[in-house]
Amino acid sequence: MAKQQKVEPPAADGEGAPVKSKKKLFILIGAAFLALLLSAGGAVFFLMGDEEEPAEEAVNAAPVKQVALYQPMDPAFVVNYTHENRRRYMQVNVVLMGRDAEKMAAVSQHMPLLRNELVLQFSSEEFASLFTPEGKEALRDRATLSVQSILEKELGDPVIESVLFTNIVLQ
Repeated sequence: MAKQQKVEPPAADGEGAPVKSKKKLFILIGAAFLALLLSAGGAVFFLMGDEEEPAEEAVNAAPVKQVALYQPMDPAFVVNYTHENRRRYMQVNVVLMGRDAEKMAAVSQHMPLLRNELVLQFSSEEFASLFTPEGKEALRDRATLSVQSILEKELGDPVIESVLFTNIVLQ
């Protein structure tokens, strides 16, 4: 009978085991080096990206526009006209638009004065001109200038940006 030969596993100092561990070692070193390069590149990009304009200067250079605040003038204005020997009416809902909350609160103190000025202005308009979009826009512009003028006298600041018509009915 033939003698069976025992197959012995390769020794630690043999060729098989050290080759595999060297490959793993090179792969781990390469991955660590790649991770180091990527993190360094990211840090440089992050730090150098905002070098053009510091954050403090950016805030000071471009002021942030405040949120619009709306203050309705209730109840709606109703003005009567005589046009072509007939009674005509205009009903308009008015809203004041501003951006400073403290100053808009001060506007409410002068609401009777503002309402009086707007009633006088609305009633002095030519009824026929109010039918066109241009006529309504011109009326809104004149109302804005009128309200800003009164607030400039009373508060020292025009406060509002514009007078808005949220509803206008001509009959």
